Amino acid sequence: MSKLPLFPASVIGSIPRPQFVLDLIMAEEEPEDYQEKMEAAIRYNVAMQEHAGLDILTDGEWGRKSYIGVIAELAHGFEESINPADGRPWTVVTEKLSPKTPGFIAREATFLKSITRKGIKSTLPSPALLGERMWDKEVSSRAYPNRDDFVRDCVPILRKELELLQKAGATIVQIDDPHLCLFVDPEVRKTFDNPEKASDFAVDMVNQMVDGIDGIKLAVHLCKRAGARVRGEKQHEGGYGPIIEQLNNLKVHHLTMEFTAPGSGDMAVFKELREDFEIGLGCVSCTPGQVDTPEVIVARVKQALVFLAPERIHLNPDCGFAPGSSAKVEMDEVYQKLKYEAEASRLLREEFGN
Repeated sequence: MSKLPLFPASVIGSIPRPQFVLDLIMAEEEPEDYQEKMEAAIRYNVAMQEHAGLDILTDGEWGRKSYIGVIAELAHGFEESINPADGRPWTVVTEKLSPKTPGFIAREATFLKSITRKGIKSTLPSPALLGERMWDKEVSSRAYPNRDDFVRDCVPILRKELELLQKAGATIVQIDDPHLCLFVDPEVRKTFDNPEKASDFAVDMVNQMVDGIDGIKLAVHLCKRAGARVRGEKQHEGGYGPIIEQLNNLKVHHLTMEFTAPGSGDMAVFKELREDFEIGLGCVSCTPGQVDTPEVIVARVKQALVFLAPERIHLNPDCGFAPGSSAKVEMDEVYQKLKYEAEASRLLREEFGN
């Protein structure tokens, strides 16, 4: 891959899966037939991103039944069932974790790298996110009476996959941590006995996961529930100020942060962040029906340029375009959004160099 241009355009992770891809995931196919069809589908997905003009691509996370449920591909101890709270498919920890054969996510990266000359991004859930979503007091307590112990046991599983992603040649590995962003919401903070300790713990788990990993760009995606807008759910609002100390303690190179929604907070927060951070600027709405023009996207980036040098800014949507299996998002609309994002990058390069 050649050097990235100024204002590189990328996606966060997920791309909407057409119905045939969803059917394929659920079908009882022979492994060889399944792999052949899924790879053909991912080639289409990648071609779409390339034609839109992106500089860093993902496979859309199409080969995963569930984004965070992918941990069950990497470790024994999980059970697939139905969440009694909302009736959705649910992967929940029921036994002590033990490693399976690693490499499920690394194989995604290997295939992606083989079909594009663009930069590639791989995504992993954060340990604390797994604790929030996959530990249940009733179902999990026999194996893990304490949620934090389950989170700690997730760290070596995820770290091994990160090591394999490094060897696979991923350009950037993004750790998604909407759990950490819970602590921007004053109402959510009230539900924790010690929100500072809880947010410090989330950061410490990420740091243990990445400690000593060199030769690859490491990112944390700070999702404040932009994806909830796609599902029509409540989102957590508030600026990043309450977690600035925790963000500055992260041992990563890149933060993706959302700024298109009301309640996202002031971009002046960039002044409080470490100067060595690259910022993946959430400047493209992932809300269905809202298509930001290149001019709107450029205007958002220029707001960030008041505080950040051009070399520190990547362009991306606020969140993935298909957060959750129940999200209904049109692929053609996503293509239009990505085309406009790439056009905004081109306009910014013309104005600010290279």
